[in-house]
Amino acid sequence: MSSVLKTDERGAKDINVQQFEGSQRVELYEQLKQREHNWWQARQQLTLLKERQMFWFGDNSFMMWLLWQLVSYVVVAMVLMLLSKLSNISLPLWQYMGLFAVQTLIFIVMLGFKGRMATHLQNKINQVDVLREEALNEMTILAADTLYNDVHAKAPISLQQIFEYYDGEFHLASLHRLLQKEVDAGRLMLGQQQVEAEILPLELADEELKEMASEMVYKSVL
Repeated sequence: MSSVLKTDERGAKDINVQQFEGSQRVELYEQLKQREHNWWQARQQLTLLKERQMFWFGDNSFMMWLLWQLVSYVVVAMVLMLLSKLSNISLPLWQYMGLFAVQTLIFIVMLGFKGRMATHLQNKINQVDVLREEALNEMTILAADTLYNDVHAKAPISLQQIFEYYDGEFHLASLHRLLQKEVDAGRLMLGQQQVEAEILPLELADEELKEMASEMVYKSVL
């Protein structure tokens, strides 16, 4: 953010002639970077939790539970056979059956608590989602005094140029998400290149945006 630090330059479109002094703006940018980091982590955690929810408690979750139970039978049987071979101890059949019965009992108990575990996971998802939304709201408030001023002052400007302007300190997906709020509010116009980055995991969104960031040009209508 070279223009943030060069407080001696006072061009008409220089970001340092805004209502904040240079040191205050640097502090605002640092806060924005921290909120962006928090939002990024919350989004990643939310994606992982939702994947876990779909895997264990989705529409076909019962079949998945049965599959893992069968896998556990096989793993335990192989371990017992290996231990028996290494120690030269032969376990009677009833002990094998007893062990498998215990496994089955544990499985039934876990199925009984499946609804409670699903509720616990959903509560955790809701908590992380609240943190994500709070971080995004804080990012938007900070961006109103930093990022948005820069973009309006330098528009038309591409997403790639914005990314380079901040020395790569912000992810493309984060910049796109924040700028989309200005587009939705009618204060910025985006060219033909629209990317549904919000519905993708952040790493995939960043990769997709890299391919077309230079073609995504923002124009100010202020």
